[in-house]
Amino acid sequence: MQLLIPFAVPISEAGRQAAAALALPRLQALLNRLDETWRDTAEETSLSPPHERALARALGLAGGSGLLPWAAHQAAADGVDVADLAWGLATPCHWHLGTEQVSLMDPAQLALDEATSRELFQAVLPMFTGDGYLLRWGAPLRWYVAHESLSGLATASLDRVIGRNVDAWLGSDPAARRIRRLQSEVQMLLHTHPINDRRVAQGLLPVNSFWISGCGLAQRITGTAPVVDARLRSPALAEDWAAWFKAWDTLDEGPVAQLLAAVQRGTAVQLTLCGERAAATWCNATPGLWRRLHTWLRPPALWPTLESL
Repeated sequence: MQLLIPFAVPISEAGRQAAAALALPRLQALLNRLDETWRDTAEETSLSPPHERALARALGLAGGSGLLPWAAHQAAADGVDVADLAWGLATPCHWHLGTEQVSLMDPAQLALDEATSRELFQAVLPMFTGDGYLLRWGAPLRWYVAHESLSGLATASLDRVIGRNVDAWLGSDPAARRIRRLQSEVQMLLHTHPINDRRVAQGLLPVNSFWISGCGLAQRITGTAPVVDARLRSPALAEDWAAWFKAWDTLDEGPVAQLLAAVQRGTAVQLTLCGERAAATWCNATPGLWRRLHTWLRPPALWPTLESL
């Protein structure tokens, strides 16, 4: 039994204050019975967040910051023939123009259905193909773009950019500048497009840009994927700490309680918790007598464990 939980602790001050008040008795009891066996720490400005790095490790995918080939992996799962091409995930999205910055809103808020997504896809297709890119539709929020320049292009994960200033996450190398130019052209096209006029009239956000991420060549999967429970993601990205707090409670009562019961039965389990800086894995490897006695007498406190992520 393997469980991976992204956004287990936020990085903002308001989020950390909320997290410090968490009471998760089953998670505490579970961690008391497990040993930390792996940890990966980087800056919160790394292009690949900890949960993506941890998942890539489990699957056997290689790549540095911003170079994990999620697009090719997801495209193949969506039935796209990835061949030997370098792919990127082109996510249709809404860039919000604020008074001081342009921020990227969570694409899930677009409520983009298949028909509208395909209509938008056809509208921007000539712009991609005219610039030498191959574009394929996978799902309403998953379009795939292929080009040789994407094989070494480091890009920021959507989970890094949502709710933040896009300028801080746009690259400056030639391949990234080419993408930025294409983004500008697509933005101009969509600004006055009838599809968006219709969406605005319906009270929906306009689709006014796209984000490229997960670029690279397909790699062979050599590991086993854990169960990824992402229920903390949306409230964390929206900084809705009341909803995030409630989601943790349901996690503690559900999947975490199931892992705890498995440990009590003697089943091997693996728990990976991910923040915005670090990911760590705990397993129930058999500890020595002194280790068991020390844990029983002084169990690790929950908040310092989460805060370290």
